[in-house]
Amino acid sequence: MTSKSAAAAARATVYGYPRQGQGRELKKAIEGYWKGRVTADALRETAARLRRANWRQLAEAGIHEVPTGDFSYYDHVLDTTVMVGAIPARHRAAVQSNALDGYFAMARGTQEVAPLEMTKWFDTNYHYLVPELGPDTVFTTDAAKQVAELTEALTLGLAARPVLLGPVTYLLLAKPAPGVAAGFEPLTLLDRLLPVYAEVLAELRAAGAEWVQLDEPALVQDRTPAELNAAARAYRELGTRADRPRLLVASYFDRLGEALPVLAKAPVEGLALDFTRSAAANLEGLAAVGGLPGKRLVAGVVNGRNIWIDDLENSLSTLGTLLGLAERVDVAASCSLLHVPLDATAERDIDPQILRWLAFARQKVQEVVILAKGLSHGAGSIAADLAANRADLASRAASAITRDPAVRARAAAVTDADTRRSQPYHRRTAAQRAHLGLPLLPTTTIGSFPQTGELRTARADLRAGRIGAARYQERIEAEIREVIAFQEKTGLDVLVHGEPERNDMVQYFAEQLTGYLATRHGWVQSYGTRYVRPPILAGDISRPEPMTVRWTRYAQSLTARPVKGMLTGPVTMLAWSFVRDDQPLGETARQVALALRDEVNDLESAGTSVIQVDEPALRETLPLRTADHAAYLAWATESFRLATGGTRPDTQIHTHMCYAEFGDVLAAIGDLDADVISLEAARSHMRVADELATAGYPREVGPGVYDIHSPRVPGAGEIADLLRKGLAAIPAGRLWVNPDCGLKTRGWAEVRAALENLVAAARTVRRELEGTAS
Repeated sequence: MTSKSAAAAARATVYGYPRQGQGRELKKAIEGYWKGRVTADALRETAARLRRANWRQLAEAGIHEVPTGDFSYYDHVLDTTVMVGAIPARHRAAVQSNALDGYFAMARGTQEVAPLEMTKWFDTNYHYLVPELGPDTVFTTDAAKQVAELTEALTLGLAARPVLLGPVTYLLLAKPAPGVAAGFEPLTLLDRLLPVYAEVLAELRAAGAEWVQLDEPALVQDRTPAELNAAARAYRELGTRADRPRLLVASYFDRLGEALPVLAKAPVEGLALDFTRSAAANLEGLAAVGGLPGKRLVAGVVNGRNIWIDDLENSLSTLGTLLGLAERVDVAASCSLLHVPLDATAERDIDPQILRWLAFARQKVQEVVILAKGLSHGAGSIAADLAANRADLASRAASAITRDPAVRARAAAVTDADTRRSQPYHRRTAAQRAHLGLPLLPTTTIGSFPQTGELRTARADLRAGRIGAARYQERIEAEIREVIAFQEKTGLDVLVHGEPERNDMVQYFAEQLTGYLATRHGWVQSYGTRYVRPPILAGDISRPEPMTVRWTRYAQSLTARPVKGMLTGPVTMLAWSFVRDDQPLGETARQVALALRDEVNDLESAGTSVIQVDEPALRETLPLRTADHAAYLAWATESFRLATGGTRPDTQIHTHMCYAEFGDVLAAIGDLDADVISLEAARSHMRVADELATAGYPREVGPGVYDIHSPRVPGAGEIADLLRKGLAAIPAGRLWVNPDCGLKTRGWAEVRAALENLVAAARTVRRELEGTAS
């Protein structure tokens, strides 16, 4: 096909769409089902209504081929586990008794069984449920969900393309099941898994699928020759089946690299590539393999992970260079639109001019459709759209919001000395122990306590003007008094104020810093029914006044035990925001770090002896390619040290990380130079403690012993067993006892019981250690 005919054939598509609905109807229905207020049939009807609404919106906007199968009650990786029958043994009875309840048991656990491990989806803030596999795993086909959703869309008269997680990525994301040797490689199960995928594809074809998309984002990471050979084998096996639809293998989040020639040679009909983060590399890769003659190329030119409007002329130019490299070039966002909010027009509180800079999922769909039209019919056919886009881009570039000379001058004046504590760790820890007087195995929590309906109502009433600041302060102080009293009664050693005033660990700070914009309806799924509203980092950052000192000082006035000051670190402030794309991330991180440094200094001056600066996103923001790690980690760790570097030796600096693969950043964890780090460890059975010990990590560590993302309350004996396992790797003098993460999503009944068990377990193990010492 000529370049001209390839352009004329261009169509618009997307890989996935936000699941929740404009009012988070799915979240409410699922949580209502968990509480027994919504029936299973009502939940299914809500889900079906949301799916139909999404598909109709996409089709009416001009999307030629709507995605199916991307909709999920909890997580699409968990849906894949169900599709291939890889149900863990401990969950099989629940799944067989009631498929829906068994599904949620795998996601959340029950009092009797633990859930699947949860971790971050590549370098996003979305969490997936990790498949558990072993040499005895038997895969079986269950394509009921995938076929049913395709049938729903076809019944509406829509062209539809089922989207499945590809078999190679599924296995690369999996881990050895409990009891299976740690060295087991799930990818060795590929030949056992491929027949199941073949059956799923055959069922989808029989149901009317012309194309099926198989997502293989794991192939944009560094891969061994054996893993690349596995990918070649997988698509040779699936591609040569006669009873299948046409196959589109999709990659996103980075350059496809050495996997590109593998997939280009595979007997599949199409490839989808990311041309936002990695346009030049993927273009060079396509040219190097001679293009994709006879195949479909889906070009992800609109950024599916950030909320700024696209540079339409630049994207149209990229699309033009792709013509001639494939038989047909289609236009898409770079990845599923799951990672952005639904609709920017719902934001009534953002200045209309600024709103024109923003593109949420619906606006990105419009951009994709405009670009497909421009590619098919020429730039003249979208001249008005291009002119409006140019004006909006120029407006943003010239806005005073984006640049503050004082902030830039301060950042430019930072020296290496500003990023170093005044004393090395071994001297600091001696001063801190003398100052704090904590027992062996000190107990604490990560920061937040349950966010009750009354607290949310109080914040809403304050925003709406139904109550004044004085009444609101009384309500927050009452909650702090309750939280402090509970912790003292329970016997925790280092207390927290519970964060009742905070809506979110990033949004709370963003609303008090210059340069940030807050949304009212910009919800994005983090995991399951947990949705967050990432703020928008639009300009230079500074802190006009203290953000946390009042509440921390008040909490400390209620107790003689130390109360931690609680801050969110600079990397996480970036990772869990929609960041500006007009300057390097390291420059933005330095600005945020300086704002936080002011807060740290004010907390210390107010008498706070323990300050926690959370960096749960340090690992998730790690670039997907090893070659890019060093540059990222240099500015990421420097920004943390800049935020904390001005403190006294006897001020103990904590940090916290959760739900990520920490092995890749162990050296960076050391470079943070924090005095204490707390990490997720309950679902991963204390694995991180062994990793830290192997790496020779010399500082104090709190590997989590209570999985707060499950309603399950661990017993004191179970927690004590985890502590003993932790002590096998970390000396008692450096081991802390704490939950995996903050407690805001849990109910008070669960929290009370779990923390009482946590303290009891710590005391039991302390007595054992004291007996051993005597």
